[in-house]
Amino acid sequence: MTAPLIIALPKGRILDEALPLLAKVGIEPDAEFHDKKSRALRFATNRPDTSIIRVRAFDVATFVAHGAAQIGIVGSDVIEEFGYSELYAPVDLDIGHCRLSVAEPVGLDAENEAALSHVRVATKYPSLTRRHYEAQGIQAECVKLNGAMELAPSLGLSRRIVDLVSSGATLKANGLVETSVIMQISARLVVNRAAFKMRASQLVPLVEAFRSAVRA
Repeated sequence: MTAPLIIALPKGRILDEALPLLAKVGIEPDAEFHDKKSRALRFATNRPDTSIIRVRAFDVATFVAHGAAQIGIVGSDVIEEFGYSELYAPVDLDIGHCRLSVAEPVGLDAENEAALSHVRVATKYPSLTRRHYEAQGIQAECVKLNGAMELAPSLGLSRRIVDLVSSGATLKANGLVETSVIMQISARLVVNRAAFKMRASQLVPLVEAFRSAVRA
């Protein structure tokens, strides 16, 4: 008997936009999924052969890459940060739009970044941050934070941050200004490469259904 197909969905900003896409492809989570009091992490769906897990966005990539889930939805920022070779990202879902940017305090003494050899940056994206600065010949010392990035400059933890930006309102409220964009981001459908071959009869039609749902 074939094991159920597991779809990994991210908590947070992408989830609300992802659910209508799931409905378009004919998958709807059970009532407990929508119960805000529920502490469950795995849920049944209207399809007996498919279940959903709800995890942190960064963990979606890990669950799918290691085959614990066969398919998932996650931001392109997470895909690029981890660089898992086991992940196949066949569909840009055209949701979860934002950007990954460098920001610093308003009025910070202007520095010629081309003349710098080292910067300290607070971020939860150390790989992307290092690559961004390495391209400029600058060594980035990354202070890993999982949240409240905007506090780092004012408390002396770092002069700059690298974080997700949508409207820029959070930066402005914390006295920061966006200085450069590292990458534009959207949510992607990701599939475990081995599962895509071994369970092609299930996964290929599902990927095509998502592709059609985005075009609709």
